[in-house]
Amino acid sequence: MKIFKFGGASVKDAEGVKNVTSVLGKVGYRNTLIVVSAMGKTTNALEVIIKNYFEKSNQLNASVQEVRKYHNQILQDLFEDEDHEVFFTVNAHFDDLEYFLRSNKSPNYNFVYDQIVSYGEIISTTIVSYYLNEKGIKNTWLDVRNFIKTDTTYRDANVNWEQTQNVINKKIEKDELYITQGFLGSDANNFTTTLGREGSDYTAAIFAYCLNAESVTIWKDVPGVLNADPRYFEETALLNQISYREAIELAFYGASVIHPKTLQPLQNKEIPLFVKSFINPLLPGTSVSKGADLEPQLPCYIIKKNQLLLSLSSLDFSFIMEEHISEIFALFHEHKLKVNLIQNSAISFSVCIEDKFQNFLEVKEILEKKFKISFSENVSLYTIRHFDENATQIVETNKTVLLKQISRETLQIITKE
Repeated sequence: MKIFKFGGASVKDAEGVKNVTSVLGKVGYRNTLIVVSAMGKTTNALEVIIKNYFEKSNQLNASVQEVRKYHNQILQDLFEDEDHEVFFTVNAHFDDLEYFLRSNKSPNYNFVYDQIVSYGEIISTTIVSYYLNEKGIKNTWLDVRNFIKTDTTYRDANVNWEQTQNVINKKIEKDELYITQGFLGSDANNFTTTLGREGSDYTAAIFAYCLNAESVTIWKDVPGVLNADPRYFEETALLNQISYREAIELAFYGASVIHPKTLQPLQNKEIPLFVKSFINPLLPGTSVSKGADLEPQLPCYIIKKNQLLLSLSSLDFSFIMEEHISEIFALFHEHKLKVNLIQNSAISFSVCIEDKFQNFLEVKEILEKKFKISFSENVSLYTIRHFDENATQIVETNKTVLLKQISRETLQIITKE
């Protein structure tokens, strides 16, 4: 079985959905499972709904109607008959969303987040599935929450691999075409969980691992894996092939084209990953496989924005020893602060962290009891794999360098711009 993943950009409007049909017609779809993300910027719009639910109830209904209107326009552009069953099915999903907003009693933000944001994928896959059937591409719609089982770590759930594999192997038939959602799972009580932002790639890898798939293809609006993000770098080049190891390194440092969790299950079973363009689906794109060299050999640039550089030193100028560092990292782990760079000296310790869950101020209060603290917000972390002098100059030009760290293959620079 082959696994395809189409992201939000590929189904952002009716033309995008029609193009998915075109892609399948060109590359084939027999014995395939397709993972689809929420349409366009729907996840962001649903996050506005969540914010209004907790903070601005007078704006809640308007924000829900905006999302409903956006999807209804796509439906009208795809289906001429407004009595088509898809209109009723999508409206039923929105009715379910509104019912949850009225009836929910939980004050847990992360729990509420997962229940609400999941409607993006549920609705997008409903529309895509109905449209493909309408065009003669017969498929079966699956609710991924019945297949991927997780713990209760809402917004960043951990997969129960044994249970997930048992369910998938029992219920997925070969030689069929399936449409399902990325990003989502469910816990033991069947409440919706999510696998972290951009988790649809991970969903594809989970199915591939459990089904011993022949390949995974991620369809993007770029020709494949580039050596830099074209939003931030003027000159970029396509990487024709990379190894799992190199791809894992790039993902670890934050390359957005492949989700960090995606690669490990694929590597474990040596399932090749292809990153291709949904605009030009017959082009070869980038292949990721065992032992493949980086080709061509070029510096690869990764940038993480909105980071926080935190520096700690002892109040009495004593050494910062292992017990201090372990205590600091335990605190970061407890408050879900992701560490992206570490640098230490005898009496100081610096870390670049990502405060996804807005917990830094709480951590800062705890640390200030034992350490002198300084920090810089909204800094950028640049990582250059296979760096050279020219690559370093490109990153440092017209920026204030706050910290630099060099290893054999990798250069990391924190800048304030």
